[in-house]
Amino acid sequence: MTVCALAAAEFHRPGAAVRVDDDTIATAFTSERHLRVDGRAPTTFAPLSRFWATSDGWLRTHANYPHHRARLLASLGVPDTGDEEAAVAAVGAALAGRHGREVEEEVQAAGGLAVAVRDRAEWAASPQGAAAATRPLPELTRLDDAVGDEVPPQPSGLRVLDLTRVIAGPVATRTLALLGADVLRVDAPRLPESEGAHADTGFGKRSTQLDLGRHADRAEFEDLLRQAHVIVTGYRPGALDRFGLAPRELAARRPGLVVARLDAWGTTGPWADRRGFDSLVQAATGIALVEGDGGRPGALPAQALDHGTGYLLAAGVLRALTARRLAAPGSRLIQASLAGTASWLLDGVPPDTALDVPREPAEAGRRHRLRQRDSALGLLRYAPSPVRYVGGPDDWPRPPGPLGADRPVWEAGTPGA
Repeated sequence: MTVCALAAAEFHRPGAAVRVDDDTIATAFTSERHLRVDGRAPTTFAPLSRFWATSDGWLRTHANYPHHRARLLASLGVPDTGDEEAAVAAVGAALAGRHGREVEEEVQAAGGLAVAVRDRAEWAASPQGAAAATRPLPELTRLDDAVGDEVPPQPSGLRVLDLTRVIAGPVATRTLALLGADVLRVDAPRLPESEGAHADTGFGKRSTQLDLGRHADRAEFEDLLRQAHVIVTGYRPGALDRFGLAPRELAARRPGLVVARLDAWGTTGPWADRRGFDSLVQAATGIALVEGDGGRPGALPAQALDHGTGYLLAAGVLRALTARRLAAPGSRLIQASLAGTASWLLDGVPPDTALDVPREPAEAGRRHRLRQRDSALGLLRYAPSPVRYVGGPDDWPRPPGPLGADRPVWEAGTPGA
């Protein structure tokens, strides 16, 4: 968090003192839990997103989205009757006699999400664990020596394309929006998104929908790209390549572009092309067992891999922009992964020791820091940003709006728009 605030101050107010408040950071790391829309709390985890006992240990599944839920049930041979209680009972019975690693592979092959719970030694010895531990956090690469357009002197001149979902990527772009950048989130029309996650991470942004498989929508996206300074993607590696959105292809079409890419497991290793979420990475890396109790796995007090990786990615983007503004030419790639953040958190921590991550302050401290404002979604209660420095913004310039409600254009008055 401090690294992100330092990078923001360096870009926006060089030399400005950074402010670090532990309670504000802890509250921000659980922002999705504090969000209220007209007094209503959003749904976070679906009934089938949980730990399950198997014949040889534990398995963690993720089924918050309808298509992931359907793939999980289909891979286990459980009929989808629409009855959640019946589905939970049937899945539990199906898994009780199965080996976790076997189910992990079958569900992943079907496009679902399931990970066998491992201890830290198992993860560290695995090819994917070794791959994740060897990558920088985050990893910055210069793609070319292109000069490109000048980087605006103020964040309010930045144009950011946001192709991210759920928490980690949207936290990164929410941070850029806090500074005043014109952040336009782009979603596919038929891809479902959690209303709660969108509201929590949509502060300061606009939201549009484009089907990159349609010629007209693709043309509008290319128009946006031609004027963008930054593009942030949060899909598994290779998922967007068929649309010409691989980093070097993007840089070739928009010289000087800063490309930020986030994924679950990293860009190398046997799991590089797998889907993943914070809860699954905790299960695979040994964090779930460290945070468990009495042999049953548990979870960190915050989705710290999501939030921490999001702020690290934002810091990388800001450092890349500062380098470009200081006459260091070149398009740049910033990469971060949830597994990489997990490896960093675990590094040097003795076995069976709880991790040092932000933990929520007392109730009085939380309520003192929460804020409220009207929006098109309703009356919002929300956690403020923990990215603070002298002369920096105190809040986002706008509340979140409905998913896909904005036109796919840059704001009037934005330089180059």
